[in-house]
Amino acid sequence: MAEGGNKNTLLVVDDEKMNLKVLTNILISEYTIFTASNGKNAIEKAKEYKPDLILLDIIMPEMDGFQTFSEIKKCDEIKNIPVIFVTGLSTTEDEEKGLAMDAVDYITKPFSSTIVKLRVRNQIQIINQMRTIERLSMMDQLTGIPNRRSFDERLQMEWRNSVREQWPISLLMIDIDKFKNVNDTYGHQQGDVVLKSIAKILPSLIRRPCDIAARWGGEEFVILLLNTPFEGAMGIAEKIRATVEETEIPYNGDSVIKITVSIGVKTMIPARDDNINAFISNADKALYAAKAAGRNKVISSE
Repeated sequence: MAEGGNKNTLLVVDDEKMNLKVLTNILISEYTIFTASNGKNAIEKAKEYKPDLILLDIIMPEMDGFQTFSEIKKCDEIKNIPVIFVTGLSTTEDEEKGLAMDAVDYITKPFSSTIVKLRVRNQIQIINQMRTIERLSMMDQLTGIPNRRSFDERLQMEWRNSVREQWPISLLMIDIDKFKNVNDTYGHQQGDVVLKSIAKILPSLIRRPCDIAARWGGEEFVILLLNTPFEGAMGIAEKIRATVEETEIPYNGDSVIKITVSIGVKTMIPARDDNINAFISNADKALYAAKAAGRNKVISSE
């Protein structure tokens, strides 16, 4: 199963209707199946549906499987979709040619339903495992929210969108005040509880799915607000500051820990020659200004 419990998707390409029907019948119970009857249609369907795996017949009129695969590899949006060649050709040379083109496997006709299922299942398991690894590498293991790598990639993308659309983008840099004292007083395990508590509060206060809260590192967090003007960003920052101040984090059963955060805010409508690193740096300077002003404050960058 793909993430979220949905079936993985396959694109089956063959110019023979009977072959499409046989493969569909073999695989339909485990996967969502799309079909195409020629190379051109296969490329169109691949772009439209972005299947997890393509089963591609080699012997087809006009554009054969090898040519179709070459065209797929030239297209950035579908070039990483793995391909299993399906063919009546059984010579070693044909199999070597397919695998040399980076096909992930080879299925020969006539079909053995067991072999078809096993070879497809093997590739789908690899795909799902790689996606899980990729997803975990983008998440902070302690708090379960996106990590800095994930945030950096998203910021790069949204920065380009903001430059193109000329809409405001806002950045909140958030730091837990005197976090070292928490670790020294209550221990690092309780310090982890504090970090997890903050990681739950932040996403709950940004309602739009397009916005992102992430752990920047240590006791520092960051929020990116899209198409959000200065007043809106300051309002959300103040709401975060007040919510954290009011939060009581359980400790030792009958005690609580109270913490505060300092927040630096930077809003701008970026132009093409603006620097994304300066944007981050200005938010960071505002954060340090908030801490220098006595902590538990929200301060914006000019």
